[in-house]
Order: sequence, then structure tokens, then C-alpha cells
Amino acid sequence: MGSALLNLIPSLGRSVIQTQGLLSEISAFLFEVFKEIFRPPFRVRETIKQLHFVANESLIIILVCVCFAAMVTILESSFHMKLVIQNDSMVPGFAAMLILRELGAVVTALLLTSRVGAGFTAEVGLMKITEQIDALRMIGLRPIHFLVVPRLIACILGAVFLTIFANGICLYSAMLVSEIYLGFTPATFLLAMNRFVEMQDFWFSLIKAAVFGALIPLVSCFVGFRTQAGAEGVGSATTKSVVTSSIGIIIFDFVLSYLFSFFY
Repeated sequence: MGSALLNLIPSLGRSVIQTQGLLSEISAFLFEVFKEIFRPPFRVRETIKQLHFVANESLIIILVCVCFAAMVTILESSFHMKLVIQNDSMVPGFAAMLILRELGAVVTALLLTSRVGAGFTAEVGLMKITEQIDALRMIGLRPIHFLVVPRLIACILGAVFLTIFANGICLYSAMLVSEIYLGFTPATFLLAMNRFVEMQDFWFSLIKAAVFGALIPLVSCFVGFRTQAGAEGVGSATTKSVVTSSIGIIIFDFVLSYLFSFFY
């Protein structure tokens, strides 16, 4: 028992040192990123290119997924309300509130993580192991300014725009399912939504979208800069970035929802 404890102490010490080193790296990376955002030259063309990759190429995937997610939300809400209180008259209002507060922003962000975040990590990681990032430094370019800032701005804007579209298609899909399967007219659905949903719900969903949109490229590029050599290193980095971003989105969703609860 005593020897096992003695063997555990060095392992814990190494873990603490590694954690401190990682936190130091993250802090330095974030400081550098937010410093570079305001430094010219501003790479407008590259930002637009990345915005096309983030928003335009992800639009159909996100709209299809959130559409079916909204349908499932309506049907499940109706089933459980009938089961518990034998009445589903409040389903349209609750569903609209859930869509605006959670579903639109969170599902959009998770889908962006699996598509855009993985792409960012693979791209930056490949540049790292092929020494292209070192080449950028040698010709006087700042890698964070050159690689991270355009992706950060594009992902924030793209996440906000996609969340707006996702909220719209979610509400329309929910209204359609309510009419076809539950017998609620569009007017009834809109009236219930007006009673349950406030304008601040929409603004809070956009704030969540912006935060999630910033988190994805920051995590993806940070992991990409730390990619180990070889195809296995790129694959491992891509997996790590998607998992970390997904966990971060869930955690930040809880934190933001808790903070927003004080404004209702």
C-alpha cells in the first residue's frame, strides 16, 4: 500500500506539471489571437473564403438535421404531455421556447464542430507537420494572424447566420408537424409561441451562437498547432479537437443558460 502510494506521487506530480504547461499554452494562444484580431493587414478575402466554407457549405446539412430534430421535439413533447397531464395544448409554446433557447444554437454548433472544426484541425495540423507554419514565420508572416484570425471571424459570423436560419426552419417544421399530426392550426401555434417566447430568447440564441462559433476555431486551431508528425498524429488531433469542442459547447451552453436565467 505504501509503495503504491509512493509510486503514485510522481505520476500526480507529472500530471500537475503537464496541466500547468497546457494552461500556460492555452493562455498564451488566446492572448495572441485576440491581439492579432485588431492588427492589420485584415485578410478580408481569406475571411470571405472561410465564411463560404463555414456557412454556405454547411447550410443544407444543418437545415436538414435541425428540421428533423424539431419534428422529434414536437412529437415527443406531445406524447409525454398526454402521458402525464392528458393534455398537449402547451406543446407549441414549449417547443418554440426550447427551439429558440437551445435546439437551434446547440445543434448547429455541434454539427459545425464535426464538419468545420475537423476540417480546420486537419488543415492546420497538416501545415504543422509539413513545416509550412515554420515557413510562414521565415517569410515574416504571423501564423496566428494568417491562419487563425480569418477562421475565427468567419466561424463567428457563420454560426450566427446559420443559427438564424436554423431557428427559422425549426419553428416552421414544428408548426407543420403540429398542424399535420397534432391538429394545431398555424394561428394556434403562433399564438402559443407568442405567449411563451420573448424577443430576448432570440438574442440570447445569437449570443450562444457567437460564443460557440468562437470556440470551434480556437480549439481546432490550437490542437492543430500541436499536431504530432504522421498521418496518425493528424487523425488523433482531429478526433481530439471534435471531442473537446463538443464538450466545450455543452459546458458553455450550461453556463450561458444559467447566466441568461437571471434576465427572465
